[in-house]
Amino acid sequence: MTEADNPANLPAWSVAGRRVVITGATNGIGLAAAEALAQRGANLTLVARSEARAAEAAARVQAAGGGAAPADVMIADLSSQAEVRRLAAGLLERYRRIDVLVNNAGALFTTRRLTAEGIEATWALNHLAPFLLTNLLLDRLKQNPPARIITTSSDAHRRAQIPFDDLNAERSYPRRGFSRYGETKLANVLFTAQLARFLEGSGVTANCFHPGMVATGFGRGNGRLWNLALATVRPFSRSPEKGAETLVWLADSPDVAGESGAYFVDRRRVAPSAAGRDMAAALRLWEVSGQQTMERPAA
Repeated sequence: MTEADNPANLPAWSVAGRRVVITGATNGIGLAAAEALAQRGANLTLVARSEARAAEAAARVQAAGGGAAPADVMIADLSSQAEVRRLAAGLLERYRRIDVLVNNAGALFTTRRLTAEGIEATWALNHLAPFLLTNLLLDRLKQNPPARIITTSSDAHRRAQIPFDDLNAERSYPRRGFSRYGETKLANVLFTAQLARFLEGSGVTANCFHPGMVATGFGRGNGRLWNLALATVRPFSRSPEKGAETLVWLADSPDVAGESGAYFVDRRRVAPSAAGRDMAAALRLWEVSGQQTMERPAA
């Protein structure tokens, strides 16, 4: 175990001296948030898919922290449930405490593709990965309250409904590249709301947020037309640092210590869509997600 993870004499709440695990931390708002949290004295664990990009991100985070203790790095392809389980086991072995879990990794695929488990990839990465990782780490988070869980959602959820009759997007996917993304972001909102219910009285909070339209590499790799669309909106987009502000605030500010189950935009709690406030759907989604992430015996 890493034993910078015994934060004695910490203030009531700040990330200084606390263990923060952040997925999707090698670029965009994830990297910007990691740098800002390092400046605030957090002990960072960066979860990344690429070792090369992780090494570069870790160097930037260490520099942002003034050359203090380097960020830890864990490698995992979060679209794979086997990889999520391996990651969680590694985190539990390494750290006696986890104070903040940031579920930030995500992607948008304009064509339908399946993971090794046979699950549509956008759903697997954007929703099932944070659902599974959070549940696997939940006991460790609850062991040392207060602790915080933060999930990156999006206002794209406002145009979505959860397709309970077609969770694997077997119908009409070519017309649903972006709308499929919105479905996963709605799932993030409902996951957060239901998780907060389960965590009542535990000292662990769960919140999600919309970072705004951010100028990053998000969505690239989906073909020439999609890259052209991204280039068109880039001049009107936020910087990664601006997009990361609410994430950093949710992780570091004592002002949100009593907030849980909420959706934030620009450091303000706002109401999600009507679908995002449907607690019956939230419970149903939780139950279905549990079934989708249930370990199955090898054939």
